[in-house]
Amino acid sequence: MIVRNLDVITGTKNDVVAGTWRSRRLLLKKDGMGFSLHDTIIRAGTETTIWYKNHVEAVYCIKGEGELEVAADGTIYPLKEGIMYALNNHEKHYLRGKTDLRMICVFNPPCTGGEIHDEDGSYPLINDD
Repeated sequence: MIVRNLDVITGTKNDVVAGTWRSRRLLLKKDGMGFSLHDTIIRAGTETTIWYKNHVEAVYCIKGEGELEVAADGTIYPLKEGIMYALNNHEKHYLRGKTDLRMICVFNPPCTGGEIHDEDGSYPLINDD
């Protein structure tokens, strides 16, 4: 059994901070669950370009307001508490925080811990075996 407390992760190498977001990685590839689980904050007033070419992701918003715009067709989805979206087709998108957004994110394949977005907005596939 794996039991973790967010307070213990905060300030460690599993608390990854980038320009527009902060991701606390609760479960990682090394945990052997087949997915990774992240508690992520998208900062208010920011836009993040994301294109997970190497992963699928499901996101559940638990706090805040913002929007997701699909790059291919300009469709905009409002985000607020209780909304879930899944990037099952590797959709390139723009994530905007009107307020701070708190999101619970699940990635497959699982992340290893230190990933940050590259110039395309992707996480690279990292084989830490």
